[in-house]
Amino acid sequence: MVSPLLAKSAPAGREIVNVTPERAGWTHVGFRAVRLNSGEVETVATGTRELCLVVLTGTVDVMVDGQTHASLGTRNSVFEEVSPAAVYVPAGKTVVVRAARDAEVALCSAPGGSTAKAVRVIDPASMRRSVRGKGANTRYVCDILPHDDATAAHLLVVEVLTPASHSSSYPPHKHDVEQPPVETQLEETYYHRLNPPQGFAFQRVYTDDRSLDEACAVENHDVVMVPRGYHPVVAPHGYDLYYLNVMAGPNRFWVFKNDPAHEWMLAPT
Repeated sequence: MVSPLLAKSAPAGREIVNVTPERAGWTHVGFRAVRLNSGEVETVATGTRELCLVVLTGTVDVMVDGQTHASLGTRNSVFEEVSPAAVYVPAGKTVVVRAARDAEVALCSAPGGSTAKAVRVIDPASMRRSVRGKGANTRYVCDILPHDDATAAHLLVVEVLTPASHSSSYPPHKHDVEQPPVETQLEETYYHRLNPPQGFAFQRVYTDDRSLDEACAVENHDVVMVPRGYHPVVAPHGYDLYYLNVMAGPNRFWVFKNDPAHEWMLAPT
């Protein structure tokens, strides 16, 4: 039986996966990934929501408000050590995406908020890259739209590369209680990619009282929805894992709480 938190991907066709707030049973995060062959066009009306368009692979031209932002994206694979191209688009806009060459595009959305925001092309060179963890807990992070960037109203977007045989989002942490500065409430999606693509990984989502305790075997292009609880990920031997995280909540601030049962491993050695 497939976990209710797992959104399986389509192996072919334009739409890879689509997680709406209605499907997830929550309020804020929306996530969609599409494949575009060279020359194909995707049109998105943001409506009351804000959008962060991430060019995962390939190259696209993006038109908003009559202005074309040309030749965005250079990667052939999400596993390249290169930051992605991205465009932030506020509510009330129509976005036209044209693939200059075969592309995979992520459409990350959240409520638009009450403060007017501007269209922004996010320069890959401006994205903060960092290394987290140590040993078999090491992973490589690229902040596309972090909480200390005032561009968006609610959206936070980050991508993570976890080498084979490593764990990630680990020690397990959660962000489901709005109690800053101790913890904040953020819904989250994980869009998973595997290298080689026939691989799989594991993600567990669980709460302290185990009222939610789901283990998901994820394959290439699958999405795991994290409405609440801790959510660690493990990449098996032989398969590197990439994931794109989208987070949003009532406030745009990311503070997490580690599972106390596993915090011991963070103690200085």
